[in-house]
Amino acid sequence: MDPLSQGVIGAIAAQSVARRTELRAASVAGFAAGLLPDVDVFIRSAQDPLLFLDYHRHFTHALAFIPIGGAIAALLLWPLLRRWLPPRRLVLFCVLGYATHGLLDACTTYGTQLLWPFSDRRVAWNVVSVVDPTFTLPVLALMGITLLRGSPRWSRAAVLLALAYLSLGWVQRERADALLARVAAEHGAVVERGGAKPTFANLLLWRGVWQSGDTLHVVALRPGVFGPDRVSPVATAPRFVPDRDIPMLRADDRQARDIARFEHFSAGWLVRLPADHGVLIGDLRYAMLPDRIDPLWAIRLDVERPHEHVDYVTQRRVLPDTLARFGCMIRGACLAPLSR
Repeated sequence: MDPLSQGVIGAIAAQSVARRTELRAASVAGFAAGLLPDVDVFIRSAQDPLLFLDYHRHFTHALAFIPIGGAIAALLLWPLLRRWLPPRRLVLFCVLGYATHGLLDACTTYGTQLLWPFSDRRVAWNVVSVVDPTFTLPVLALMGITLLRGSPRWSRAAVLLALAYLSLGWVQRERADALLARVAAEHGAVVERGGAKPTFANLLLWRGVWQSGDTLHVVALRPGVFGPDRVSPVATAPRFVPDRDIPMLRADDRQARDIARFEHFSAGWLVRLPADHGVLIGDLRYAMLPDRIDPLWAIRLDVERPHEHVDYVTQRRVLPDTLARFGCMIRGACLAPLSR
């Protein structure tokens, strides 16, 4: 999730086991350790634009790396906190803060290599958005109350609140998955793979994606709370298949290898996009609006230069009507009811 959420969750984890006299120092240790795994964003190369995709949410986020990461955090914080915490307590708070990071990231849709080095599978439980103030702000408030009142019981309440919100996200995802299956059935499609993913800052509106044959489908889903389930029209796009769509590239070309790396990162949810020049291939899982094909990120190929790396392209421009339409879909006003 976003850095503030990661730091706050790390802090309340440390606070929840701290003594009253340790609360402030434990908060600093947990907050800093909760941020530390994201140092992997600095693993990048100007010559290889995809290198950061290979290593973001990689070994620093793995369960096996937690003791090492916690120890590194404690070592870095020791000069700052040595007056307030003995070494063992500092290590405890740092390990707890560090441990929350990968698990919280796995609750989002991006994919986290929790099981490294035993598996390169990207774990994504799809229960919360990468940015969700409804999740973060109440927990942040309870963290502050813990410091003001000098009692860890408030941080324990924050832990329970965070778990309750993620559990609600799990329930909502199951409801959205069931709604997705109904939409696919109404279109006579066989769902070979797919699922629902939360949209920005809420648990009401979901982005559903599924594959049937070589066709990828996208639909906005709003499981009914007090009213009917609502959905958008289904958008479709052909799945990008390298051998079919760019047969001029050979398997040993650098751009062909880069496509394979991007395909692994995106779990095969690739579509070819309109482009003014070159070949643009996007990750269908993410878009500004849940009913649109337009991916948030893509790679651009120059098939005339197959031995050069691809370019990494982000498409995050917010058009004037984007936020208005997004809010309309959250309310359900722009979506059609789906009979049960």
